[in-house]
Amino acid sequence: MPRPADARLRWHRTTLDGRTVVYGEAGDGPPVVFVHGWGLSARSYADALPLIAASGHRVIAPALPGFGRSDPLPGEYTFEKLANWLDTLLDHLGVDEPAALVGHSFGGGVSTATAWYHPGRARSLTLVNSIGGSVWKDSTKGPRSLADRPLWDWGLHLPAEFRPAGLGGRLPWRQSRTLPVVVRDVLTNALTNPRAVWRAADLARRADLRDELAELAERGLPVSIVWGAEDTVVPEATFLAMCDAAGAQGDIIEDAGHSWLLLDPVGFGEVVTNSIAVRDTVADRTPRPVDTRTSTLDRPA
Repeated sequence: MPRPADARLRWHRTTLDGRTVVYGEAGDGPPVVFVHGWGLSARSYADALPLIAASGHRVIAPALPGFGRSDPLPGEYTFEKLANWLDTLLDHLGVDEPAALVGHSFGGGVSTATAWYHPGRARSLTLVNSIGGSVWKDSTKGPRSLADRPLWDWGLHLPAEFRPAGLGGRLPWRQSRTLPVVVRDVLTNALTNPRAVWRAADLARRADLRDELAELAERGLPVSIVWGAEDTVVPEATFLAMCDAAGAQGDIIEDAGHSWLLLDPVGFGEVVTNSIAVRDTVADRTPRPVDTRTSTLDRPA
């Protein structure tokens, strides 16, 4: 299938081992593979992905198995299984050079695993509010794992990601536009593939990819780790544990929650393209100071 020559996002269906895979694609150039977060699909990020493509990249954004109308995989989900699935898909789509892997939330875990299990697949790794650090919070007995965090506590904090944010109860323009898409994605996935959604959630809770991040750093893979300072889903302790494992100081986005990239696609596009440009042109891995940016959630289109 010929690739689109412009930055418009187009949606396609293909089959792998007899199972349907849905993916978005935009632009041309060095490949950027974006992996979405839990409960969503690539369609929730449709405002941001063309901006990355416009910087001169071929963006590929698959819907993970069991999400966004992609068929689920049989059996239990593991990061190795999902990494193999993504590697096979990229082969199927003719991606024959290392890609910049970008993952949000659960997608960050899948991206990390893909880079680790398939070393020739990644030229850089960008993790945005990603799982994988395992640490929930400190206690008198030492760090507590995210696996110890009750499911009700996760659910309690999810609605805060789309609160009116101090505008007198009125949703900001981007929230009012994005929220229906997110709700549609979450409800569709939960209704059509509830078992896949649950399996992915359980895998996310137990994710500890610190050893993999440390090894990727030893291999010399450029790793960027970005976190929103108001994230109530992936806590700061997880972010810091991942930075420590990867030897990266990390980028902190101020006034931004777990899903800030949905609400600020322009800012997200800038973060990703700048990260890729730096990682592609800077040969050394001298740690950079924490880059504290102000989110532009209410910037007009």
